[in-house]
Amino acid sequence: MAFLELENLNKEFGTHRAVDGLTLAVEKGEFVSLLGPSGCGKTTTLQMIAGFVEPSGGAIRLEGRDLLAVKPARRGLGIVFQSYALFPHMTVAENVSFGLEMQGVARAERGKRVGETLELVGLGAFAERHPRQLSGGQQQRVALARALVIRPRILLLDEPLSNLDAKLREEMQIELRQIQRGVGTTTILVTHDQAEAMALSDRIVVMNKGRVEQIGPPHEAYERPATPFVANFLGKTNLMNGASVRPERVSFATSGLAGTVRTRIFQGNHWLYQIDTAGGLVTVIRQNSGEAMPAEGAAVHLAWSGS
Repeated sequence: MAFLELENLNKEFGTHRAVDGLTLAVEKGEFVSLLGPSGCGKTTTLQMIAGFVEPSGGAIRLEGRDLLAVKPARRGLGIVFQSYALFPHMTVAENVSFGLEMQGVARAERGKRVGETLELVGLGAFAERHPRQLSGGQQQRVALARALVIRPRILLLDEPLSNLDAKLREEMQIELRQIQRGVGTTTILVTHDQAEAMALSDRIVVMNKGRVEQIGPPHEAYERPATPFVANFLGKTNLMNGASVRPERVSFATSGLAGTVRTRIFQGNHWLYQIDTAGGLVTVIRQNSGEAMPAEGAAVHLAWSGS
C-alpha cells in the first residue's frame, strides 16, 4: 500500500473535465512533481489533495484512510503558495508559529520548534524581522518554514519559486531539495517549469488536458518519452528517421545528414543551432568548449547517438 493514493480522480467544472481519471501512488518520503502547461489540471489535483476542491469522482487515500472524509484543516498537510501568503504585520517567528498556535501547541514547544525550523531554512538570525524587510528568496523560505514547522504528513508546493528571478530560483531549487531530503517529508510540487521538475523530483507526472501522459523518474521521461507531447514538453527534440533525438545528442561530423546552418545562437555555456536538412529543420545543442564552431550559412554534416 502506497503512502498517498489517488485513484481514478476526476474533476469537472460544468462541461469541462479539468482532471480525467488520474491514478497515482506516492511513497513515503518521495518528491513528486505534477508537471504540465497551464490548464492541464495539475493545480486542481493539488487542491483536491488539500481539500480546497471536491473531486467529481475517484478516491484519495492517505495511509489507507479516506482523505476525502477529513476536513482540510485536519488533513495534516503543509502548503506553500505561489504568493507565499505571509502575514505582513507579523514577524518571521510569528508567521512560522501561527500554525502551531492553531494546533494548540504550548508556548515553550512552539518556541523550540520555530527556532529549529528557522535554522533549518537558514533564517535563524531573521526571527524578529517583518516580511517587508526580507528578499523574495527569504520570504519563500519563511513560507516553507511555516509549512514544515507543523510537521506535515505531506508538503504541497504550488509554484513556490515562480516569483523569483532565474538565478535565485536555481539557488532555491537546490536549497529546497536539500531541505526536503533532510526532513524526509513526502512532497508534491506543482510546476510548469520542466527544468525545475527534473532538478527536484524523484518522479514527475507529466499532465496534458487533464490526463496523465507519463509517470516516471525525470531522466527516464526525458530519455524515453512515452508520447510526442512528453518529448516536446520536456525540452527540445528532433524527429530523426521516426525516432525522437534530443538536440544535445546531435553532433557535427565529417559525414552523415547534410545540412546548412540557418541560425546559431550563443547561450553562454552552449551554442544553439538550427540546421536546414533534406529531412527538415534540426536543432543542435553543442557545449561551449572554446573550439571554433560552424558559422551561419556553413555546410555541415550531422550525426547522432540513440534517443
